[in-house]
Amino acid sequence: MPVTIKDVAALAGVSPSTVSRTCSDHPSISRQTKEKVRRAMAQLGYEPNFQASSLATQNSRTIGIILPPSERETYENSFYLEAVRGISLLCNQKQYINTVITGKDEEEILHVVQTMVRNRLAEGFIVLYSREQDPVVDFLYEEGLLYVLVGKAYRNANQTIYVDNDNVLAGREAAQYLISLGHRRIAYLSGHHSLLFAGDRKSGYMLALAENSIPFRQDYCIETTFHMEEGIQSLQSLLQMHDRPTAVLVSDDILATFLERVCLEMGLSVPEDLSIISFNNSLYARLTRPQLTSVDINSLQLGTEAAAQMISHIENPNLMATKTIVPHHIVERDSCAPLPPS
Repeated sequence: MPVTIKDVAALAGVSPSTVSRTCSDHPSISRQTKEKVRRAMAQLGYEPNFQASSLATQNSRTIGIILPPSERETYENSFYLEAVRGISLLCNQKQYINTVITGKDEEEILHVVQTMVRNRLAEGFIVLYSREQDPVVDFLYEEGLLYVLVGKAYRNANQTIYVDNDNVLAGREAAQYLISLGHRRIAYLSGHHSLLFAGDRKSGYMLALAENSIPFRQDYCIETTFHMEEGIQSLQSLLQMHDRPTAVLVSDDILATFLERVCLEMGLSVPEDLSIISFNNSLYARLTRPQLTSVDINSLQLGTEAAAQMISHIENPNLMATKTIVPHHIVERDSCAPLPPS
């Protein structure tokens, strides 16, 4: 098995990005650290990948911001706009440049990232999403490139710099809020389970049910997008059940507005017939009628913290990988109401 940059980093007691910068003789690495890394390389017989390690050779002060692959959903989600704004505000203050990278699928995004690496166009990358089996993140990690993840690391957590919310706690508190209003038939609506935040929020929802001795029902849990016809049918089937839920916890404001539209078409009133609590506290939550009760995850701060971690690790490459948790809070509006007496 060939020796990797991570093997060298482990032996030298440094981060993979420090090894990468040593290979390119980056001036930010001290002479003592370079000597330690080079001894480890010689001991292991490591041959540097100069194409990848050259990312740090040019003092471009440019940070790549990677958005999730999407035909359209990403560009309609204000979470990403707020996070990018947070990144840009700090980059402007620290005199860094940022550039947005996206595409219709993972292959297209990976090609762009590889091109940027090959042409030394960025100091590092901020990845604005976290999902299972992501080839873009795998490439960044395997090549020892500097990146910050917004969201929980799916693998290699101890070696990954990430900024996130406590989504299990947030899901638990959102479900508990509905329970405190008297609801016991509570559904969970989310995007695909490969999105780690959606899975964590569901775990919190399930925890709150268990703590209140409310049985978990798989038929109350739906994964969908707001563009799919089968998603509409799934929601209609849920809301037509004889013991339909009286409340729904939704993982995203956009999906919640989609749910409100389905309720309207079915003649159900929010919150009289169905209480809804969602996440992000975006513009969508304030524009709907009724306005959505929503968990504010501080999207702007998530972006700002990600940029702060990126710049800190660029300027101090020997830092260990850090994990930052950004607080959340529930913003109460009109989409939730106490369960009416039966």
